Amino acid sequence: MSVVKSPLPEADRKIVGDALQGALVDLVDLSLVAKQVHWNVVGPRFRSVHLQLDDVVDTARTHTDTVAERASAIGVSPDGRAESVAKTSGIDTVKGGWIKDTDAVQILVTALNAVISRMRERIGATDEPDPVTQDLLIGLTADLEKHAWMFQAETVSAD
Repeated sequence: MSVVKSPLPEADRKIVGDALQGALVDLVDLSLVAKQVHWNVVGPRFRSVHLQLDDVVDTARTHTDTVAERASAIGVSPDGRAESVAKTSGIDTVKGGWIKDTDAVQILVTALNAVISRMRERIGATDEPDPVTQDLLIGLTADLEKHAWMFQAETVSAD
């Protein structure tokens, strides 16, 4: 049942709804992973990595709301419940305990790359059925790619 009537044909709404739901889950999980690492990071670069992780959390949370509201606008009920996130996220789980700053950076590089890869698939899937959603996904992927670049730059030694 949908209480909101979508301008999209049902087949297109299904494709777009699936893309938005997948994006929602990945963004919720990215914010949780980044916050978990943020709370547990230790090492000589603690402060800079700690602050950089908050930037990722802020970006993910902002886009989470935008994605969920877009889903609602096209008549798809967004599902950000913990159970749904745990079952369908594309991000690996993070171990408990303290995390060295170098490991924290690598965890974020891996998580961001996983989300970006899935977002790019969604960008392709929404091209024809809904350019509005595609545009939203393009913008959020650009923001995620900027974070990925910044974390990756920390893994390169300046020889």
